[in-house]
Amino acid sequence: MTLIFDNPNEQQRWYAVDDDVMGGASQSAFSVIDGEGRFHGEVSLENGGGFASVRRDPNGFEPTLADAQGIALTVRGDGRTYQLRLKSTSLGNASAYRVKFTPAQDSWETLHFPWSVFEAVRRGTLLNDAPAVTPSEIHQLGFLIADRTAGPFCLQVSAINAVLD
Repeated sequence: MTLIFDNPNEQQRWYAVDDDVMGGASQSAFSVIDGEGRFHGEVSLENGGGFASVRRDPNGFEPTLADAQGIALTVRGDGRTYQLRLKSTSLGNASAYRVKFTPAQDSWETLHFPWSVFEAVRRGTLLNDAPAVTPSEIHQLGFLIADRTAGPFCLQVSAINAVLD
């Protein structure tokens, strides 16, 4: 799987799932601008909220994640901590595998995440008895911000790649 952001239609494949599903007021979107993807919006702590996320189906790329050893992200941040999240058929619908990262603000960097660093969570709570990531069962990937800090955010993404060796 290699995902670069050279096609403006790519942004239509992403959709937001923010804390408004539980009464919060955060908002986010995923845009494709000048060859990069941008997860951006504003986190609000009102009404018990505090998270924003975007998701996308990873299918349609070769090689698939089934053959991968992990995922690499080429990103630039804003000083805030984000999560790369993976939905898998081996976990319940409300659960995901996550890895947290705080990308550099002033330069692009490529971060490598082997499957072993992902932890299973359900609504922010660790699932200690969950199975390890099975790459062939991943059916969704996305980004989430839930750093208990209100205000605007923007994560810039120039590539998402399957790590093959």
